[in-house]
Amino acid sequence: MSKSILRAVTEQDLPTLRQWRNHPDIKRFMYTQHEITEAEHQSWFARMQDNPDVHLCLYMEDGKAMGYAQLTRHGHRAGWGFYVAPDAEKGTGRKLGHRVLDYAFSDLKLEKVCGEALRFNEASIAFHQALGFTHEGTLRAHAYVNNDAVDVLCFGLLKAEWLAKQK
Repeated sequence: MSKSILRAVTEQDLPTLRQWRNHPDIKRFMYTQHEITEAEHQSWFARMQDNPDVHLCLYMEDGKAMGYAQLTRHGHRAGWGFYVAPDAEKGTGRKLGHRVLDYAFSDLKLEKVCGEALRFNEASIAFHQALGFTHEGTLRAHAYVNNDAVDVLCFGLLKAEWLAKQK
């Protein structure tokens, strides 16, 4: 059985995260589709480091980076975003999700985690549903991806729902 942990992202992790983020299998499901430059990535990291409400997390299995998640706190709730390494084994995302949600509800003491998925990202929609999220609404033609207006599905998971599902 593999040992998994969640830890804070460091500057040393940035090349790996940028490589993952620019991978076609990840990039195609993001709001922004362009290739992220090193300077842009460094600037993003500096801004995130200056914001105490942003938690950048690296998911590790047996000492190897396997995924990334970000929680952005808004009072008692947080929005999240995530992706796994392009070469991650099937099931890695689910393990990352469990770790991040445990951290959000136990360590950060959040009451709700919110997520979004582009309408065509069927894997992310199924992922949210499998973790117990509720589809709370649809933002119609909310994002532009490759010059096409795309709906964004909104999901929410309450702490009480997460805890009940873990029993």
